[in-house]
Formats: sequence, structure tokens, C-alpha cells
Amino acid sequence: MGEHGHGAVGRRGTVATDTDPGLTEASRRPPFWRDVRVLRVALQVIFLVVVVLVLWYLLTTLRANLRDSGLPTGFGFLDGPAGVDIRDSSFRPAQPVRDAFRVGLVNTIRVSLVGILLATLVGVVVGIARLSTNWLVKKAAAVYVESLRNIPVLVIIIFFYTAVMLPLPPISEAAEWLGLVVFSNRGLVVPWGEGQDNAGAYLVLLGVGLAVAVAVALWRTRRFDRTGQPHHRMRWGFGVMLIIAAGGYAVLGDPVTLTVPTRDGRLVTGGIELGPEYAALLIALVLYTASHIAEIVRGSILAVPRGQSEAAQAIALSGFQRMRYIVLPQAMRIMVPPLANQYLNLTKNSSLAVAIGYFDLTRISNQIIANGNPAPQVISILMLCYLGLSLTISLIANIVNRGLRLDTR
Repeated sequence: MGEHGHGAVGRRGTVATDTDPGLTEASRRPPFWRDVRVLRVALQVIFLVVVVLVLWYLLTTLRANLRDSGLPTGFGFLDGPAGVDIRDSSFRPAQPVRDAFRVGLVNTIRVSLVGILLATLVGVVVGIARLSTNWLVKKAAAVYVESLRNIPVLVIIIFFYTAVMLPLPPISEAAEWLGLVVFSNRGLVVPWGEGQDNAGAYLVLLGVGLAVAVAVALWRTRRFDRTGQPHHRMRWGFGVMLIIAAGGYAVLGDPVTLTVPTRDGRLVTGGIELGPEYAALLIALVLYTASHIAEIVRGSILAVPRGQSEAAQAIALSGFQRMRYIVLPQAMRIMVPPLANQYLNLTKNSSLAVAIGYFDLTRISNQIIANGNPAPQVISILMLCYLGLSLTISLIANIVNRGLRLDTR
């Protein structure tokens, strides 16, 4: 072949290469059955068609089996009576099934949201304590983490329900703390706000105040990036929120009234009651999830270069200031993705409340199925609810993670 080994011989004996300007773009391309781009698209189309066909087969088979069993194939049962008595709520068995699902979703969100906040607080404190120079604090945090994270969360839930909540004194002998909290085997009653006629408008005003507070905090942050002057964004944001909340409360004329629990024999009036099932589930999920969060916090802090702490110490920052202003802000960039996983786990682990009788989504779904409603549709609604909660948590975590990302441009 000689020097013409890499070319193609033309009709007159000349050599045509891929860089020959006389060749058109079409002549340079390989045949479509060897084109990587065509093959990639074709494989994706084939995969999509296979998935659609499999789903269609499963759906048609399910519908046929439901018809043969005499069960409804649609979702009209959502308008029928639920026949479920949900404790610690105003729900009535004659209400439709869709309302029962709504109550279960609210209960699941209530335990998940409060659990995420408390687990984050406990996990951060324990994670920092694991790095303490105090031997007793360090070992106590290590014992807490290594003990709880190696016990199944279901066992912890059952323990707190049967060994902690149920042995509490009966309501006739309930313990009271400072006249504000009532403890008994019925649960925990704490002060709570009772909404008046204009409570809805006040909630809207609080939402607006929160948005304004966030906007002010962002403005202070940008000002700090531009001028280098202290931002004090937390003080500014909290101050704006407090001014709007107090002003709205005065203008709307006491839209929310604080009620304190008062016990009279076996009757407790005022406040809000947290049932023993809710309290046991919340405590167990918080302690279990916090043990995992503590390890995430510890690992993220250790991943921050040691020179950052040494530089902060060189400019005479205290230990708290080094952690607050130097170490934790950098560690947050590392810990946000694994923290989101723990938040997802806490939300999904709340379904274990069925073991102690808490009326979350899973327990209510089981009771709806037991009342003769079609199980496939009920389970599909249950899965969609958990999917929606998980996607919402993931979306918020991604937004926070994107906000903490360093600009390398």
C-alpha cells in the first residue's frame, strides 16, 4: 500500500482521504447501521417500547383479574364511605375514602417534618460532640451512635411505645410540668394556638413574611460578597420576620390565641394532645436517624482541611467561632447529599408506625383495604404519596446543594 495505505483509490488512481475537501458530508459518514448516534437513539427507542409493552401487559392482566374477582377497576371507591375510625382526629367513618387518605398524609407529614428538624439538631450536636477534646463527652457520643444505629428502628419504636409511653401514669394521676405540659399514658398535652376567624389571613401573612425574610437574607449575602462588610443575614431575616408577624398580629386583632392544657380529673382541656403512638414514633425516629446524621456530620467536619481551623485559630477565633464561621459552612457542602438520604429514610421509616397503631398513610391504607376496597388501587395511591414526599425532599435538597456549590468560573 505504501504511502497510500490509509486512503481510498479513486477512479483515476488518486487517493481520497477523510479530509479531502472534495468529499461531501454524507460521504464521510459511516452507514447508519454503524453510526453510533443512530444506534444510541435506536436502543433507547427499543428500550422504551419494551417498557411500555410490559407495563401495558401488567395493567391489562390486573384489570382482567379484578373483573374476574368482581372488584372495581377504577378509582370510584374514593367517593365511598371510608368506614375507618381515626383516633385523635375529627374524621368520621361516614366521610369518603379520599378524606381518610388526606388525614393519613397529614399525619405522615407531621411526624416526618418534626422528625427531620429534631433529628438534624440532635445529629449535629452529637456529631460535633464526637470530635470533642473532652473524653467523657466524646465517649458518651460514641456510645450513643454505635448503640442506636446498630439496632433496627422497628425495635426502637416498639421499645419506646411499650416500655416508655404505656407505663406512664393514668390520666387521673397525670404528671404536670409548670402548669404547661401534662404527661399521662394518653400521651402528651402541650400549649397550642387556637385559630380565630382571621387565622387564615394571618397564615398567609406569615408566608409572605418568610419570603421577605429570605429575600432580605439573600440581599445581605450579596452585599457581603460585594463589599466585604458583615452581613448579619440571620439577624436581619429574623428581625424582618418578627416585625411582620407582630405587626400582622396587632392589625388582625389576635388571630391566634394560645391555649394552655388544664386537667380536671380525667378531662384535659386546651392545648394539643400528642398521642402515645405519635410520641413513641417521633422519639424513636429522631434518635435513630440522628445517630446516622451524627456520623455524616463528623465525617464532613473531618473532610474540611485542617489548615482552615489552624488559620482561624491563628486569628484568635474561639472554638465556637471556628466551628460556626469556618468549619461548618464548608462541611455543609459535603454533608447535604447524605443528609437528604437520611431525611428520605426517616420519611419512609414512618410507615413502621403500623406496628404501634399510629394512623399514618400505611395503617389507614390497610384499614381501607380491610373494608373491602380494591387493594391494587389503594396500594398505588399509597406508593404515589410516598413518591411525592420523597421527590419533594429531594427537590429541596438539590436546591440547597446548588446554592452551596462553589462558583469555579
